[in-house]
Amino acid sequence: MEIVVPEEFKHLFVQSKDRPVVKIPDPVLRKIAVDAKINKKTDFLINEMMRAMRKASGVGLAAPQLGISTRVIVIAPMDYKPTALINPRIIRAEGEQIGLEGCLSIPGLYGDVKRADYVEVEAMDRKGREMIFELEGMSARVAQHEIDHLDGILFIDKVDAATLHWTDPDKMDADDAE
Repeated sequence: MEIVVPEEFKHLFVQSKDRPVVKIPDPVLRKIAVDAKINKKTDFLINEMMRAMRKASGVGLAAPQLGISTRVIVIAPMDYKPTALINPRIIRAEGEQIGLEGCLSIPGLYGDVKRADYVEVEAMDRKGREMIFELEGMSARVAQHEIDHLDGILFIDKVDAATLHWTDPDKMDADDAE
């Protein structure tokens, strides 16, 4: 799906030191990310991702959104403690939910996306420990959205096109930001 950014939203697509998140149509967003290694470079990347996510008032971020094609995501939906998942993989998905999504790489565009309501995600934590994260509701939605980024998939690839709409992200609830 090709996105035409309305004039009043174009300022949101300017990338800078203060706004480091990569925006469409940057090709890194469509690449399949490579597995990450546990090292100081990955730890530094996670810190940068956490900082960028907070600054953008997002609830999740994938490394490709900072221009790094590696399999690392950070999630922090609602009151969830900000968590990094390295080389995440969904190993179980159940149920169904339909909810509003947006993306820090497509600021201002929102629409309804169908996702699993419950997922189990196998991943490593920052220290390289294998873990299984059980997530449901909003946290499951955020994890699925971010894992999609690692496979070059954007929410606009799964959205119900009839629900797409532009809204100023400063007027949205933070949990809808991504």
